[in-house]
Amino acid sequence: MANIELVNYIKAPISMVYQVLTTEEGLAQIWTKKLRVKPQVGFINEFDFNEPELTKMKIITLEKNRKIVWKCIESDKEWIGTMVSFELSEQGNKTTVVLSHTDWRAVTEYYKWCNYNWAMFLQRLRNYCEETTVNQ
Repeated sequence: MANIELVNYIKAPISMVYQVLTTEEGLAQIWTKKLRVKPQVGFINEFDFNEPELTKMKIITLEKNRKIVWKCIESDKEWIGTMVSFELSEQGNKTTVVLSHTDWRAVTEYYKWCNYNWAMFLQRLRNYCEETTVNQ
Protein backbone atom coordinates (compact mmCIF):
# COMPACT_ATOMS: atom_id res chain seq x y z
CA MET A 1 0.00 0.00 0.00
CA ALA A 2 1.08 3.56 -0.70
CA ASN A 3 0.84 6.61 1.52
CA ILE A 4 0.94 10.36 1.01
CA GLU A 5 2.76 12.16 3.82
CA LEU A 6 3.24 15.92 3.90
CA VAL A 7 4.19 18.55 6.47
CA ASN A 8 3.68 22.30 6.68
CA TYR A 9 4.53 24.93 9.30
CA ILE A 10 1.96 27.60 10.09
CA LYS A 11 2.55 30.80 12.05
CA ALA A 12 -0.77 30.58 13.89
CA PRO A 13 -2.02 29.10 17.16
CA ILE A 14 -2.68 25.36 17.17
CA SER A 15 -6.26 25.99 18.35
CA MET A 16 -6.97 28.02 15.20
CA VAL A 17 -5.52 25.35 12.89
CA TYR A 18 -7.55 22.65 14.64
CA GLN A 19 -10.73 24.71 14.35
CA VAL A 20 -10.21 25.30 10.62
CA LEU A 21 -9.72 21.55 10.05
CA THR A 22 -12.79 20.50 12.04
CA THR A 23 -15.52 23.02 11.21
CA GLU A 24 -17.68 23.84 8.20
CA GLU A 25 -16.63 27.47 8.42
CA GLY A 26 -12.94 26.59 8.37
CA LEU A 27 -12.93 23.86 5.74
CA ALA A 28 -15.14 26.00 3.46
CA GLN A 29 -12.32 28.56 3.41
CA ILE A 30 -9.65 26.11 2.26
CA TRP A 31 -11.27 23.11 0.54
CA THR A 32 -14.80 23.36 -0.88
CA LYS A 33 -17.72 25.62 -0.08
CA LYS A 34 -20.21 22.76 -0.60
CA LEU A 35 -19.83 20.62 2.50
CA ARG A 36 -21.49 19.24 5.60
CA VAL A 37 -19.12 18.95 8.56
CA LYS A 38 -19.56 18.42 12.27
CA PRO A 39 -16.69 18.00 14.78
CA GLN A 40 -18.00 14.77 16.30
CA VAL A 41 -16.49 11.27 16.29
CA GLY A 42 -18.65 9.01 14.13
CA PHE A 43 -20.11 11.86 12.09
CA ILE A 44 -19.80 11.50 8.32
CA ASN A 45 -18.44 14.69 6.77
CA GLU A 46 -19.60 15.31 3.20
CA PHE A 47 -17.59 17.25 0.62
CA ASP A 48 -18.93 18.14 -2.84
CA PHE A 49 -16.26 18.86 -5.47
CA ASN A 50 -18.69 18.92 -8.43
CA GLU A 51 -17.76 15.33 -9.25
CA PRO A 52 -20.25 12.51 -9.93
CA GLU A 53 -19.95 11.32 -6.31
CA LEU A 54 -19.77 13.08 -2.95
CA THR A 55 -16.69 12.50 -0.85
CA LYS A 56 -17.78 11.15 2.53
CA MET A 57 -15.31 10.93 5.40
CA LYS A 58 -16.25 9.27 8.68
CA ILE A 59 -14.60 10.93 11.67
CA ILE A 60 -12.61 8.25 13.50
CA THR A 61 -10.52 10.37 15.88
CA LEU A 62 -10.73 13.90 17.27
CA GLU A 63 -8.09 14.81 19.84
CA LYS A 64 -8.46 18.53 20.40
CA ASN A 65 -5.44 20.45 19.12
CA ARG A 66 -3.57 17.17 18.47
CA LYS A 67 -5.06 14.76 15.95
CA ILE A 68 -7.88 14.31 13.44
CA VAL A 69 -8.50 11.05 11.56
CA TRP A 70 -11.04 10.46 8.79
CA LYS A 71 -11.89 7.23 6.96
CA CYS A 72 -13.14 7.61 3.40
CA ILE A 73 -16.36 5.65 2.97
CA GLU A 74 -17.53 7.16 -0.33
CA SER A 75 -15.72 9.01 -3.10
CA ASP A 76 -13.62 8.18 -6.11
CA LYS A 77 -13.02 4.41 -6.01
CA GLU A 78 -9.30 4.91 -5.26
CA TRP A 79 -10.12 6.85 -2.08
CA ILE A 80 -12.63 4.43 -0.59
CA GLY A 81 -11.11 2.70 2.44
CA THR A 82 -8.21 5.16 2.71
CA MET A 83 -7.49 7.17 5.86
CA VAL A 84 -6.69 10.87 6.13
CA SER A 85 -5.06 12.18 9.28
CA PHE A 86 -3.83 15.52 10.53
CA GLU A 87 -1.34 15.50 13.39
CA LEU A 88 -0.74 18.87 15.04
CA SER A 89 1.99 20.10 17.33
CA GLU A 90 3.03 23.57 18.43
CA GLN A 91 6.41 25.04 19.19
CA GLY A 92 6.87 28.72 19.81
CA ASN A 93 4.59 30.60 17.44
CA LYS A 94 4.38 27.82 14.85
CA THR A 95 1.98 24.94 14.41
CA THR A 96 3.28 21.88 12.60
CA VAL A 97 0.72 19.99 10.53
CA VAL A 98 1.53 16.48 9.33
CA LEU A 99 -1.03 15.31 6.78
CA SER A 100 -1.11 11.60 5.94
CA HIS A 101 -3.39 9.96 3.37
CA THR A 102 -2.76 6.26 3.86
CA ASP A 103 -3.79 2.84 2.59
CA TRP A 104 -3.79 3.57 -1.12
CA ARG A 105 -3.89 0.31 -3.05
CA ALA A 106 -1.47 1.53 -5.75
CA VAL A 107 0.57 4.47 -6.95
CA THR A 108 -1.51 5.62 -9.90
CA GLU A 109 -1.79 8.83 -11.87
CA TYR A 110 -4.74 9.77 -9.63
CA TYR A 111 -2.61 9.13 -6.50
CA LYS A 112 0.06 11.50 -7.87
CA TRP A 113 -2.55 14.13 -8.69
CA CYS A 114 -3.99 13.83 -5.16
CA ASN A 115 -0.51 14.16 -3.68
CA TYR A 116 -0.16 17.50 -5.46
CA ASN A 117 -3.65 18.60 -4.36
CA TRP A 118 -3.01 17.73 -0.70
CA ALA A 119 0.09 19.94 -0.86
CA MET A 120 -2.06 22.75 -2.23
CA PHE A 121 -4.59 22.09 0.57
CA LEU A 122 -1.85 22.56 3.17
CA GLN A 123 -0.72 25.76 1.46
CA ARG A 124 -4.28 27.15 1.53
CA LEU A 125 -4.54 26.15 5.22
CA ARG A 126 -1.31 27.99 5.97
CA ASN A 127 -2.28 31.09 3.99
CA TYR A 128 -5.74 31.29 5.55
CA CYS A 129 -4.54 30.79 9.15
CA GLU A 130 -1.63 33.21 8.82
CA GLU A 131 -3.73 35.91 7.12
CA THR A 132 -6.48 35.51 9.71
CA THR A 133 -3.94 35.74 12.55
CA VAL A 134 -2.43 38.94 11.13
CA ASN A 135 -5.85 40.55 10.68
CA GLN A 136 -7.05 39.87 14.24
